[in-house]
Amino acid sequence: MSISRRKFLQVGSAIGLTATAGSTAWWLLRKNPLLGLVAPPADYPIPPEGLAMYGSRVRFQTYGLGLQTMTPAGYDSVIDKIVPGAMTLTKAGASAVLIFGTSLTFYKGAAFNQKLIDDVKKATGLPVSSMSSAVVDGLREMGARRIAVATAYNDEVNGRLRTFLEESSFEVLALRGLGIVSISGPSQVSQADLQEFSAGVFASAPKADALFVSCGGLRTLEILEPLEMQCKVPVVSSTPHALWAGARLLRVDAKAKGFGELIAKG
Repeated sequence: MSISRRKFLQVGSAIGLTATAGSTAWWLLRKNPLLGLVAPPADYPIPPEGLAMYGSRVRFQTYGLGLQTMTPAGYDSVIDKIVPGAMTLTKAGASAVLIFGTSLTFYKGAAFNQKLIDDVKKATGLPVSSMSSAVVDGLREMGARRIAVATAYNDEVNGRLRTFLEESSFEVLALRGLGIVSISGPSQVSQADLQEFSAGVFASAPKADALFVSCGGLRTLEILEPLEMQCKVPVVSSTPHALWAGARLLRVDAKAKGFGELIAKG
């Protein structure tokens, strides 16, 4: 899309902007900024959750790392690709970068997750967050301290998640996983089965003040509100709340109705 200088001057005058040739692109991009997603799978598509939540408010571009297995060895094999991937997204016009993959960013602990963010921020000069930081931010915003956690992972990865959450000052009352290792496995879990499993985890820790469903490959967006109604506590999950955090990085309206309490607040 292009806009004439005369038209831009008219628009800029109307909304109180100083019109310069260089600010034309800024004004247009601010209307519909690009969020860059560094994602674990190869050929990662534009997340349908993002389109459902934010429509035309945010554009998305992805960079796939080629992760094959949700294991420490698998994460080790792609971790060095994160910064180059983020730089590629920056060159494509991203205004902020999200490092997708909850387990990819928590598997070496809270300090390592923060170092990943800092390294990408230094390399790109952009606002940056990770999926792990996004869910922590979401849980904190909802006032959660004692949590129940349902995951896609095996016991080894679950143990690392527990460590990360405890380092982030949460008390984990229950944590159970589906035992999935293949990167394609989470997408094969039906929403009905995932809701039943997650509600069951919460039922084993009824004193928890929030439920966290962990794994970006699990389709959780449409079950957030049903789970909140069933469990009577806020529910935070990987992909929806990472996208919520991404919208906030871009400083666009992060509110979206129908997807749980936190996203409704924006």
